[in-house]
Amino acid sequence: MRRVAIVVQPGIRSFDLAVITEVWGPDRSRSGVPGFELRRCAAEPGPIPLPGGLSLEPDRGLDWLATADLVVVPALAEPGDPTPEPVLAALREAHARGVPVAALCAGAFILAEAGLLEGRRAVTHWWLAPQLAARYPGIVVEEAPLYVEDGGLWTSAGVASGIDLCLHLVREAHGAEAAASVARSMVTGPFRIGDHAQYLDRPVPAADRTAEALVSVRARALSSLHEPLSVATLAGWAGMSPRSFARHFAAATGTTPHRWLLRHRLDAARKLLERTDHPVPEVARRAGFASEVTFRQHFTAHVGLGPRAYRAASSVPAAPPAAAPTAAPNPPDSVRKGS
Repeated sequence: MRRVAIVVQPGIRSFDLAVITEVWGPDRSRSGVPGFELRRCAAEPGPIPLPGGLSLEPDRGLDWLATADLVVVPALAEPGDPTPEPVLAALREAHARGVPVAALCAGAFILAEAGLLEGRRAVTHWWLAPQLAARYPGIVVEEAPLYVEDGGLWTSAGVASGIDLCLHLVREAHGAEAAASVARSMVTGPFRIGDHAQYLDRPVPAADRTAEALVSVRARALSSLHEPLSVATLAGWAGMSPRSFARHFAAATGTTPHRWLLRHRLDAARKLLERTDHPVPEVARRAGFASEVTFRQHFTAHVGLGPRAYRAASSVPAAPPAAAPTAAPNPPDSVRKGS
């Protein structure tokens, strides 16, 4: 996933455009991040007007999508505005070739207009979710997740969740370290899981003792992932009953303690596979899985590759040794004597 195409058209959101450009645009090779070729692809030459009096010059036509490894679609500032047919056709063709297509925020409306989301799961900003569902009843519209994937089509919720999706795509293609380096340079968190709630029905006061206890429990759990942790164990650390703990944990994080632990254990296992040569059973043990079989099942379901295949795909071949310099031949006597 090195060649990234932004599909640009009049009226796209400047924030989405900036997020995509910031993730895949700068050269971060000094931090170990692969080099990306990011192109702004449009049906017509520019300048393309954007909201707020801005404009954009595309540097490629839509035909460049045929060579892209990833296509990213910013949202329109007005989700109800139509998208030109050449853009929709280019998106359909890219998806038909198996190229991942990711839409940020209300960009889901563009994929829906292209007919790509019919019968699939999708997400958009929680405020727009009812509108998307009403306009396209064949789409399974999720209201809670930050981002979802279905059949190579990625959609994300509102505003900042577009950053989460872009970082997740970097992580999927190039590993946790590359995504973390990009996140550090953007001064944002490196990883929020897709099923994290978009918003909380009940706000949790920052100074509340329960909130402080939950923060302490999560920090302790992250340093103890290799141990056999249960909800009862975590609840004991917080001084709560398991039932009360599970309820407060879900309110604070948007997910269950079990799912939270599983995601972080998979994250730890990924790092071990990327950074160490530990055998897979040892990786499973250090990440806190009860058995190699359980680890393999969860890892394959989450990542799409088995642990060994993931390690092979994420490893960087060692550079061949440099050839020894060839000694220059001694000059003939006539040269040494200056004759």
